[in-house]
Amino acid sequence: MSTAKKEYKRITVKSLVDMKKNGEKISMLTAYDYSMAKIVDSANVDVILVGDSASNVMAGHETTLPITLDQMIYHATSVIRAVDRALVVVDIPFGSYQSDPKEALRSAIRIMKESGAHAVKLEGGIEIKESVKRILNAGIPVMGHLGLTPQSIYKFGTYTVRAKENQEADKLMEDAHLLEKLGCFGIVLEKIPASLTKKVSESLTIPTIGIGGGKHADGQVLVIHDLLGMTYEFHPRFLRRYMNLYEEMGDAISKYVTDVKSRDFPSDEEQY
Repeated sequence: MSTAKKEYKRITVKSLVDMKKNGEKISMLTAYDYSMAKIVDSANVDVILVGDSASNVMAGHETTLPITLDQMIYHATSVIRAVDRALVVVDIPFGSYQSDPKEALRSAIRIMKESGAHAVKLEGGIEIKESVKRILNAGIPVMGHLGLTPQSIYKFGTYTVRAKENQEADKLMEDAHLLEKLGCFGIVLEKIPASLTKKVSESLTIPTIGIGGGKHADGQVLVIHDLLGMTYEFHPRFLRRYMNLYEEMGDAISKYVTDVKSRDFPSDEEQY
């Protein structure tokens, strides 16, 4: 399989399928505001996820459940203004698609029309089949999400690895093929055994994006705050920190406080 890297001026859902076909791994990161999205997009990240993880890292909630559709649209709109290259995918939040396919379509349309996003993401398999079908029939690209689905955390009762048992692994495989058959352009696989990720990825023509799913996924996604070391208390096995911004930012702010208190800031050169 070729690993030659094609230069993409703009990433589309077709670009991601082509990347999988060509053996090129897909990079995906979250962003929730203009300034961070500008940096992420400038670094040539392929996909920016406006995740409902904003509920955790931006608003301080324990779970992703409290964030509203209006709040997701606000974050997505901020991100879209910053992006020139990346494909922007937006999570449809809890309670906005699960029970009523018509409501799911209304939620997806609002996200697309009001934010200018490029696609939406939903958690689940056969349980949300009708919602996925209705959104796709409206011409809106859909990314799936299987394995650990944080919107169902109270059903699971834990954030532990999913699909370790054969029955759940078999259902995940069936759901993945269902989502592909319905027309999803990709699937996030969260916190499942690496061997299962390999099996699923090799059986699909659409790309898989792993988070805690091992190296066999067609791409990887992390929460930007975790990657940069801003969420210092979060230490899952799958997370690689590329910076320690919690300490670095704290040191910088402490230095600023010291300089203000000592009258060192502002200096003569820093005033008009």
